[in-house]
Amino acid sequence: MSFLSAALDRVKPSATIAVTDKARALKAAGRNVIGLGAGEPDFDTPANIKLAAIHAIEAGKTKYTDVGGIPELKEAIIAKFLRENGLTYKPNQVIVGTGGKQVLYNALMATINPGDEVIIPAPYWVSYPEMVALAGGESVPVVCTAERGFKLGAEDLEKAITPKTKWIILNSPSNPTGAAYTRAELKAITDVLVKHPHVWVMTDDMYEHLVYDDFAFTTPAQIEPKLYDRTLTVNGVSKAYCMTGWRIGYAGGPAQLIKAMATIQSQSTSNPSSISQWAAVEALNGPQDFIPVNNKVFKERRDLVVSMLNQATGIDCPRPEGAFYVYPSCAGTIGKTSPSGKVIENDEDFVTELLESEGVAVVHGSAFGLGPAFRISYATKTSDLEDACKRIQRFCGNLR
Repeated sequence: MSFLSAALDRVKPSATIAVTDKARALKAAGRNVIGLGAGEPDFDTPANIKLAAIHAIEAGKTKYTDVGGIPELKEAIIAKFLRENGLTYKPNQVIVGTGGKQVLYNALMATINPGDEVIIPAPYWVSYPEMVALAGGESVPVVCTAERGFKLGAEDLEKAITPKTKWIILNSPSNPTGAAYTRAELKAITDVLVKHPHVWVMTDDMYEHLVYDDFAFTTPAQIEPKLYDRTLTVNGVSKAYCMTGWRIGYAGGPAQLIKAMATIQSQSTSNPSSISQWAAVEALNGPQDFIPVNNKVFKERRDLVVSMLNQATGIDCPRPEGAFYVYPSCAGTIGKTSPSGKVIENDEDFVTELLESEGVAVVHGSAFGLGPAFRISYATKTSDLEDACKRIQRFCGNLR
């Protein structure tokens, strides 16, 4: 009899974390490796936010807080939702967690019963189906191809809904593709959801501020007020505010759901770091002028990477609307032989051979539910991106 829980049979380790760890290990062993696996900005946390954390420490704000967040941060979140999304919440409708991941996880743990289904458009962030599995539910992936802009269509959503559907998880802009839904595209989806009152909506808006080319961000509860009472709008400070390691995510939603999530949190981690919470207050309430400055750099990097990858033999790279990822197809390399003599049979072979022969670490697309493809994070310095893309071009050019 195994000592370990049967729940572990339902869940895989994170592929993105595995790639980052492998790249670190190769670097430590002296290899020249460019890691493009991690989804975090290379920019430092803004000085005013760091200072707010230092002041919090000096003022002794280092004790336990309310499980679901300090009142000051809840007020800042309420103001943000109203200012940027036109959504009105009360303090009992807001929760703060240790990163967006914990907020999503707590929501699923608080609501999923065995056999409940969760619709997840694919490609998806690697953690969604694993969290659903840990909660005892069933993921229902709906493949959204590059031809469809990696976006869920209304008719595909309609087909995927069953009496067992509990949630749909929508992530825009998307990790891993960078695809973002226009207002009209979201409206088509919310029109379907209005007809199915038993389906709840979980939106992961973590990349809200990382959009390019005058793209206008919207979120489902903002577009369709009829969904307000069954939508959990999840966000956080990790990406736009360059605060990945601070671990602060938050959500607004129905009071009954928020209370249930707080109950789960109270028995796992209790409150998020008090110091990080005070830093997040400053992030949300303080100056926002660095965001467009960072975005200008991200957009330049996106354009560079898309252009260079499309010059690689066998690679086809769409131009995304947001986030800091591209999701190129490597279908044109399948069946070819690498310089090591290995035949590339799938995207996992492609990324493994790329790392071995050229020292470029990327994540294989099948981990996100749609291959043959791979994900590159362009949230790294421009010179490294240029070097990495040249290496990818060389690798693809050497396939036979």
